[in-house]
Amino acid sequence: MPATRTQIYLTAEQRRGLDELARRRGATLAQLIREAVDRYLEAAGPSAALALEATFGRAPALEVPSRDEWDRG
Repeated sequence: MPATRTQIYLTAEQRRGLDELARRRGATLAQLIREAVDRYLEAAGPSAALALEATFGRAPALEVPSRDEWDRG
């Protein structure tokens, strides 16, 4: 998969923690950060616009009551 180079700033504590985790897991710093970003994006879920786009028109047999029923006083 092609990747885009991105620079980020980490605190010294964050960098030490990631370096230690990478060493223990035998992974690269970039791998750990990509995994963390993937998990964050999964947890955030789709935006409302994407959810609407993905579901719009998915219930074509849906029967909506006449608007006349809404206007009864």
